[in-house]
Amino acid sequence: MTGWLGNAYLWVKAAHLIFVIFWMAGLFMLPRFLVYHQEAVPGSPEAAVWTEREHKLRSIILTPAMIIVWVLGLMLAAQRGLFNGVSGLGWLHIKLLLVVGLTGYHGYIAGYSKKLAAGKEALTGRQLRLLNEVPGIAAAIIVILAIVQPF
Repeated sequence: MTGWLGNAYLWVKAAHLIFVIFWMAGLFMLPRFLVYHQEAVPGSPEAAVWTEREHKLRSIILTPAMIIVWVLGLMLAAQRGLFNGVSGLGWLHIKLLLVVGLTGYHGYIAGYSKKLAAGKEALTGRQLRLLNEVPGIAAAIIVILAIVQPF
């Protein structure tokens, strides 16, 4: 592969995919943690344990993985010519839009985790379970766009 990444392209792509997996794992886990946390008695030792787990998941896995995904993804997008006006990258524009959406979702559930830790419950367990489907649907569409590149 030629371009500014040169022979590092495949390594950057592999690292990007590895951190996408970490990020997605966190996006699947945190809403599930929130369901269990919300079902615990507020102020109980169990609720405190869930607060700590959520904090560790956010700070050790979820947010660092998201940042790395963005950095490596933008490097790959630059390699493809996204910032040089290369045509035929409609699929990449949609993919990036979905990743922006996942980033917003990440921020929302991380914020809700902090609210729940403060005792401010706003969603039902059913709503949290439904929210847990968002990253799976987005990931399926993103994979199809990246592999098939339909437009």
